[in-house]
Amino acid sequence: MDESAPQFLDEPPQGQQLTSYDREHMVLYLRLLDAHRDGADWHEVTRILFGLDAAIDPVRSRRVHDAHLARAQWMSEHGYRELLRKGQPD
Repeated sequence: MDESAPQFLDEPPQGQQLTSYDREHMVLYLRLLDAHRDGADWHEVTRILFGLDAAIDPVRSRRVHDAHLARAQWMSEHGYRELLRKGQPD
């Protein structure tokens, strides 16, 4: 994982409000959505995007992947509306 990339939680914040975590991880969410659309293997996705080795810790790797993908999907369906209403912070 890129050393300059934002750190990640095992599970992103949940709820119906856009969070600072969501804003910080927008590029990660977009990359997850692209990988999902393209049918990329989740093992490879977690290695590339999160720096996790699914062969060593498959349970955590899958949880991180699935939780962030779910949040990315929420952002693409609902959260983006808040971005449009409020715009990016200064």
